[in-house]
Amino acid sequence: MIHDAQMDYYGTRLATCSSDRSVKIFDVRNGGQILIADLRGHEGPVWQVAWAHPMYGNILASCSYDRKVIIWKEENGTWEKTYEYTGHDSSVNSVCWAPHDYGLILACGSSDGAISLLSYTGDGQWEVKKIGNAHTIGCNAVSWAPAVVPGSLIEQPSGQKPNYIKRFASGGCDNLVKIWKEEDGQWKEEQKLEAHSDWVRDVAWAPSIGLPTSTIASCSQDGRVFIWTCDDASGNSWSPKLLHKFTDVVWHVSWSITANILAVSGGDNKVSAAPGLLLSHALFPEEFT
Repeated sequence: MIHDAQMDYYGTRLATCSSDRSVKIFDVRNGGQILIADLRGHEGPVWQVAWAHPMYGNILASCSYDRKVIIWKEENGTWEKTYEYTGHDSSVNSVCWAPHDYGLILACGSSDGAISLLSYTGDGQWEVKKIGNAHTIGCNAVSWAPAVVPGSLIEQPSGQKPNYIKRFASGGCDNLVKIWKEEDGQWKEEQKLEAHSDWVRDVAWAPSIGLPTSTIASCSQDGRVFIWTCDDASGNSWSPKLLHKFTDVVWHVSWSITANILAVSGGDNKVSAAPGLLLSHALFPEEFT
């Protein structure tokens, strides 16, 4: 069973991962599908893959039931394991690269309840920071906030470099969505968002061009998809809006690059595309199989 499939930045390569413990990379240019790499290194089902920004080279991260995170890199046309992280005590369920503005940083969410942040420091070295007990029972998903100051499109300070604050969202088996913020080099829980009545399966922070509103989508074992919005630049006040109640578990949510369409996949064997009015968030699902 294939658990995840991700296109690279340019849309020319497709990475997949599977229960057979493999990570595969295909060349999909001109409508083709040519296998160019079959990466073996995991010892259990591989749940998720994530491409780093191409400014750092061709780099792919994968996470697995085997408790490992592997970072793969292409050198001279050959894919090799460049780093293996074994700091979790249970399945690693989600990996997500930070915006490239912050450097090469990978967030990893695990069933042991912890979230790890892996930062490349150069010369093949990675620095690890861990948020222990981020979600009781387990963490299922992580998603970074865009490296854009809310409202900066409207209120652009003249000649002043924006003060980026690193944030990401996580979803867990405690039915919560949490927002984490870096302060003085340490990660702290900033917000705890409560609306779901069962495990949160996925979270997705919407891309932004600097409009005042920040947006997060979340989905759950309870069949519900919520859209969370915050109009407060400090990020202190989030309000949920129920997008839709499905008849089965909802596994994944994913925003389009322009943040006006949300793709939703669930246990009913359907994918839903929710087109939205960006400012009013009047979102209505439109199902297709």
